[in-house]
Amino acid sequence: MQPRTAFQSKTVVTDLVLPSETNPLNNLFGGELLARMDRAASISARRHSRRIAVTASVNHVAFNRSIPLGSVVTVEAKVSRAFTTSMEVYLDVWIEDRETGESIKANEAIYTFVAVDETGRPVKVPELIPETELEKERYKAALRRKQLSLVLAGKMKPAEATELKAIFE
Repeated sequence: MQPRTAFQSKTVVTDLVLPSETNPLNNLFGGELLARMDRAASISARRHSRRIAVTASVNHVAFNRSIPLGSVVTVEAKVSRAFTTSMEVYLDVWIEDRETGESIKANEAIYTFVAVDETGRPVKVPELIPETELEKERYKAALRRKQLSLVLAGKMKPAEATELKAIFE
């Protein structure tokens, strides 16, 4: 199985915020943004694994900026790390300034997907090779996040979480 780069999984979805997608303050519903991010992350994971990819978890979501009605919203997704059968996908959400056209980062999220075969059984995924400095940072951090998740779920002993321990030493 050939390793792949994060760029090969890059998915960009751009859309407009419509009235039926907003709350009483005329901002995009959080759930609508989560659905958009899930779709973009799914495509990204599928591009990396070349398999059906299902959402395993939403690890982190930061709603840092509201997204008003009429905004042009761009969701960018890339696989940040591949494990045995799972992939962490990092998402950045941008809104376009109406007057200047400048992109402003509004939100970010981290999802985990698992590649499966036609019967729903997990299958191995290719290794990920990070290229840019940001990709390398996210790649390293992904292992710490996975270890923290496993420790909190009781699936890994804290003493075995070597990447987490390294932060505090």
